[in-house]
Amino acid sequence: MERQNVTLSLPKALLRKAKMIAAKREKSLSELLRESLEEKVRQETGYKEAMERQIRLMKKGFDLGTKGQITISRDELHERR
Repeated sequence: MERQNVTLSLPKALLRKAKMIAAKREKSLSELLRESLEEKVRQETGYKEAMERQIRLMKKGFDLGTKGQITISRDELHERR
């Protein structure tokens, strides 16, 4: 995969903590940030794909076995016996 360098402006305290986390995991700061960004993109993409899939299902509709005919009233449906 082709890479491109970027310049970030981060609060010093955040940068210091991120460097400590990267060192503890024996990774570079770039690797730690790349993994975090990849995970965020995966989550966002997965959510969007799932939402679009569910919207397509709802537009298609569901076969409830009624063939479009509802022969029972709401009151009858919820009648206690």
